[in-house]
Amino acid sequence: MSEQNSLFRRFPLVEWAVSNRITVSVLTVIIAVAGLMAYRAMPAESFPEVAQPTIYIGTVYPGNSPVDMERLVTRPLEKQLNTISGVDKIKSTSIQGFSSIEVKFDFRVGVDEALRKVKDKVDAVQASPDFPKDLPADPNIFELNIAELQPIMNINISGEFTADQLEDYAKYLEEQIEDIPTIASVDVRGIDDKEVRIAVDLQKMEDLDISFNGIADAIKYENMSVSGGDLLVDGYRRNIRVLGEFESIQDIENIIVKQEKGAIVYLRDIATVQFTSVERESYARQFKSPVVSLDVKKRSGENLIEVSAAINQVVADAKETYRKTS
Repeated sequence: MSEQNSLFRRFPLVEWAVSNRITVSVLTVIIAVAGLMAYRAMPAESFPEVAQPTIYIGTVYPGNSPVDMERLVTRPLEKQLNTISGVDKIKSTSIQGFSSIEVKFDFRVGVDEALRKVKDKVDAVQASPDFPKDLPADPNIFELNIAELQPIMNINISGEFTADQLEDYAKYLEEQIEDIPTIASVDVRGIDDKEVRIAVDLQKMEDLDISFNGIADAIKYENMSVSGGDLLVDGYRRNIRVLGEFESIQDIENIIVKQEKGAIVYLRDIATVQFTSVERESYARQFKSPVVSLDVKKRSGENLIEVSAAINQVVADAKETYRKTS
């Protein structure tokens, strides 16, 4: 018997598992439950996020040609950025009055570290005597998360309704969806934005010696609310606020743009004021028919399946609620 046993090699782990079957069974169940919980908590996406540290630098310098932007802003910044360790690629674009630089880092570099390194180099360039000192604002340095720019869901709204009714429902639905904590933003496309258009008669302006700046200042200072301070009434201190925002086209037309020697010139005397649609910048179509579309973007790292379920629930609830209140 001893000779037969000597022919087989014993494995301590297997021998311990056989001798402690209950303990092994409990550990197996715990591992299986933990694995299932980790699987359910794992963010699920068709296109998983691959976060490469990418920093963007935008510099505004009005009045300069692309060649001057390249010479005065883009090249000095690129020269310093090339000295940063861990930089994988630098791409720049210079256009009229604006410079854009994209700095991609190696995956091993963290986003916070990359942002800090870029800011330090930009500060060093700004301190140099050759860099422009009359920029309207400091270069804008930021990390752009591509995952938060791509919509995860498009919601199209159509039906036998007027354009204003579809727009009202789209804005109502936009507010409801943006209340979801996992949603980054909601963009509405396919609606006609409105604007107030003021067509000025140049001949009348010249005859009355009125400038464009004078008209702009008159409109700006009339369309505001002003605090009147505090007033003590019956032992209570109350705040006084003078409301001045425009509420109608007539309010704009009645703006006084010039007053001299008792003569008053209203805006309606030298211009035509209209409330009209702005030039369209986006269109939304479904089966070649115009619709109002909502582009929903989730926060980075959130579970796509759970976010989609939450959006569907909000859409269903909003549809029922809006139908009852309309």
